[in-house]
Amino acid sequence: MGFARACSVALVGVEGVVVEVQADLEPGVAAFTLVGLPDKSLVESRDRVRAAVVNSGAEWPQKKLTVGLSPASVPKAGSGFDLAVACAVLGAAERIDPAAIADVVMIGELGLDGRVRPVRGVLPAVLAAAEAGYEHVVVPEQTAGEAALVPGVSVLGVRSLRQLIAVLGDEPVPDEPATERGRSHAMVAGLLVPGAGIGTGLTPPGGQVAGHRPDLADVAGQARARTALEVAAAGGHHLLLSGPPGAGKTMLAERITAILPPLTQRESLEVTAVHSVAGILPPGEPLVGRAPYCAPHHSATMQSLIGGGNGLPRPGAVSLAHRGVLFLDEAPEFSGRALDALRQPLESGHVVVARAAGVVRLPASFLMVLAANPCPCGRHTLAGAGCECPPSAIRRYQARLSGPLLDRVDLRVEVEPVSRADLMGQGGRGESSAVVAARVLEARARAADRLAGTPWTTNSEVPGHELRTRLLAAPGALMAAERDMERGILTARGLDRVLRVAWTVADLRAADRPDASDIAVALELRTGLHRGVPMRAGAS
Repeated sequence: MGFARACSVALVGVEGVVVEVQADLEPGVAAFTLVGLPDKSLVESRDRVRAAVVNSGAEWPQKKLTVGLSPASVPKAGSGFDLAVACAVLGAAERIDPAAIADVVMIGELGLDGRVRPVRGVLPAVLAAAEAGYEHVVVPEQTAGEAALVPGVSVLGVRSLRQLIAVLGDEPVPDEPATERGRSHAMVAGLLVPGAGIGTGLTPPGGQVAGHRPDLADVAGQARARTALEVAAAGGHHLLLSGPPGAGKTMLAERITAILPPLTQRESLEVTAVHSVAGILPPGEPLVGRAPYCAPHHSATMQSLIGGGNGLPRPGAVSLAHRGVLFLDEAPEFSGRALDALRQPLESGHVVVARAAGVVRLPASFLMVLAANPCPCGRHTLAGAGCECPPSAIRRYQARLSGPLLDRVDLRVEVEPVSRADLMGQGGRGESSAVVAARVLEARARAADRLAGTPWTTNSEVPGHELRTRLLAAPGALMAAERDMERGILTARGLDRVLRVAWTVADLRAADRPDASDIAVALELRTGLHRGVPMRAGAS
């Protein structure tokens, strides 16, 4: 009788659970039984592992083989357990030393020829292994850079099962040809040097070529919308851009990531973990260093926005936009159920998806930008442009964005058609993204200093109670907001959001606290009613 164990990781959402893979060999009719709540793709690993072991030059044990995945109560899905299953079987057959694999976490899919193929979710899996106290991890070579982002873990990147058997048995490591998607890593006797090959960046929005980022200087005119964009980026406030087609709503939204601050190390790991589970990490760039940008089509289902799928739910658009921007172009064209499902993550910063296979909590802290036309034809606000939509159709169209959803949007801006002078550059070129980004970074630093020692880092996160009791505006500054509340223009939640925006406007002009002019700017950005104040957030 032979027994050996190795370890792997089961992913539940973006969180990992270390799974012990136990292999037991007993005399009897040759059979291979896999137990421990595996899904269909994991059950199929029996055939993949058997072929990979034989084609790697090792002998398959002709005995009764039982492989158990513990804890058995955790659902296990995917092909990432193949490597651990193969090594546990070889350890039980004494082809490799069972002690050499007992405390090693192995993640990877096996091809029938023994090649080790990459799988999704390597970063959260290695993070879970590190938190559980494991120090040695084996992953496919293509994902070794991703795994090396976790400190305190020695990462072994391998191309084939044959290489892994040689490393574990202190034998000469055979030279295997790199796979088509293979990337060069710093290897020392098969061991990846931690930290090697770490990159930053993400494919820019709008189908832009890598290395080129849209710039705010490309936007003609639109001073009010540019101010709203700057305030949104500085305070993390949600934004609605409403206006006729061709006014530049999408162009503005695509440039908001260019003025957002770079992600912190912690935020980068959070975003990378989500993108790793979704399988959308750019090749050769294992670490996401810039705020992500996600712009789903208006035909997207509620599951694709929030998260879902067969079995355990997978991240949706709100999670892919975590720590970045979720842009909903033609927002009224989205399903009403899908839009209303956004209300919970907008408040909590995460989404909880319950399915028969389990309950998954996914991160979803994002900046939402909505773009909408004023009516079905888009010409309702253009004087003399010939809008033929009946009033009832206009009301139905605008009502697709529900009141509860709009109440969570801090900034609502009418994007006017671009004038000929602005389009031809006669009105002067607007500020570049670099200039605006510097102001945004300074404003965020001021907010972070003020909120030091609290759970919040941006103004949009501060609860209303704190704004009304501890973080007070200047005396008499709230008179206009109080009048709007008495008239029913503002709700209680709306007043709190006006205060948050006012703090951001004050931070942009380096003021100690908001005054009446900051409140007026915040009210104008919230209600759309002109207050007779300059709409220049960064002006001193």
